[in-house]
Amino acid sequence: MLLKIPGLLNQPQIDKIHEITGRSGFQDGSATAGVAARLVKHNAEMIPDEQVQQLLNRILMSSLGQQQLFHYAAMPAKLADFILARYDPGMEYGDHVDEPVMGGPGPKFRTDISMTVFLTPPESYEGGELVIKTAFGENRVKLGAGDAVIYPSSSLHHVAKVTRGQRIVALTWIQSQVRDPARREILFDLATTRDLLHEQESGSEMHQRVDRSYANLLRMWADV
Repeated sequence: MLLKIPGLLNQPQIDKIHEITGRSGFQDGSATAGVAARLVKHNAEMIPDEQVQQLLNRILMSSLGQQQLFHYAAMPAKLADFILARYDPGMEYGDHVDEPVMGGPGPKFRTDISMTVFLTPPESYEGGELVIKTAFGENRVKLGAGDAVIYPSSSLHHVAKVTRGQRIVALTWIQSQVRDPARREILFDLATTRDLLHEQESGSEMHQRVDRSYANLLRMWADV
């Protein structure tokens, strides 16, 4: 499932992240790519120290914590530290699939869902669309500053070449409590329907049945 999340970050949060990027160094993004992706990855990534990484994570995690639709869609069990990526004119990231397992020398995690948080206004740069290929065709995503999108990490996708301006995004990867994307979509539909019924006819038989079905399917499918 591809889900756009408008207004994940407010303007003061965006400004703070840009302040962080302004005083941080960047390195060739291919240094953090897998063997295949390294051949098509042409961007720059921020080199954070521990304090900067903690601040970046705190800003973004606090906003995600208040995003109910994100939790319904992703059902996160583990999230990677956020990475800040910059695309200057001429930079792009060719077709690739994200690494299935990530993590440093410590604990590893499975990448079920990829997330991009846009940090620069779309009118400030040309190109730079996130292009996600599906069985129904291509989805070209270029959102406002502070907006985000999540999509299956198994999707073939690329970032189109930036021809003017600068594209800055924050990236993370999520291991879901429910591995199967089709099951996550069923649970997402049930959770959002349950909330709607709660508003319209809380406590009704239909509301209780949907709530029970959601809870029991999650109990059946959760991998925790």
